[in-house]
Amino acid sequence: MKFPKPYTLKQIANLIDCEYKGSEDFEILGINEIHVVEPGDIVFVDHPKYNDKALESAATIVLINKDVACPEGKALLISDDPFRDFNKITSHFKPFRASNNAIATDAVIGEGTVIQPNCFIGNNVKIGKNCVIHANVSIYDDAIIGDDVTIHSGTVLGASAFYYKNRPEGYDQLKSGGRVIIENRVDIGALCTIDRGVTGDTTIGEGSKLDNQIQIGHDTIIGKKCLIASQTGIAGCVVVEDNVTIWGQVGVKSGITIAKGTVLYAQSGLGHTTEEGKTYFGSPAQDARTMFKEMAYVKRIPEILQKLKNL
Repeated sequence: MKFPKPYTLKQIANLIDCEYKGSEDFEILGINEIHVVEPGDIVFVDHPKYNDKALESAATIVLINKDVACPEGKALLISDDPFRDFNKITSHFKPFRASNNAIATDAVIGEGTVIQPNCFIGNNVKIGKNCVIHANVSIYDDAIIGDDVTIHSGTVLGASAFYYKNRPEGYDQLKSGGRVIIENRVDIGALCTIDRGVTGDTTIGEGSKLDNQIQIGHDTIIGKKCLIASQTGIAGCVVVEDNVTIWGQVGVKSGITIAKGTVLYAQSGLGHTTEEGKTYFGSPAQDARTMFKEMAYVKRIPEILQKLKNL
């Protein structure tokens, strides 16, 4: 998430009331999670085992809970609670904005696009040309939708990320300031839920087709010309490359890559990065041919046991 203009290290430190290490004029351009940080970004870390990863990342400002050696060319924001203060920054630059209209006054809707009754279109939403948004669709703030997109009834674009910190008093949610981006010629079925990024974008690539009742987690990127069948759940920060086919009731773990041309058969549970062009089945998912052979051997166990008894 980029700020509307550059800020200084001192300005951001004053905003969240914390100490800093580095030049007070050190330039800050935005905030991001560690998997998408760029130079000029703030990244936060609040556990010692991730300190080195954060300090060595592309981010040039690290929001951290202790004073450590600052790498050359970087700056520190030293906070007693980086999670809380990351939320403060998100809330400051991307506050919740209530809307009194079903279609926000600053929403942009392209020529030839049809919005059916009872839809909600949030602030700063952009919808392209020749789209059909069926009844009872909710599109939260800042979403960007391309041309020739169809979204069926009951779908929600832009709900908050499922991202929590366990505190003694209960779970504390990491606030979401990112977006949902739907590229051209995407079809989205009924009752789908696509969460916005925490700081970046959740993206559905051009020409991809989603069936009904699919969940896409925060910051996940779906490539071009993918097919995803109903009741599939894809966790946050997953990269699904182009031409992937995912059949029904598949569950996908966060932070992995589904390589180009992968096929996942129905009711599979995927917890690892796949190889390009391979087909997987089972839970945990493995090479489909291997899995089918193992199932065939399992079916033969009674026959094999009977033969052993007869020896």
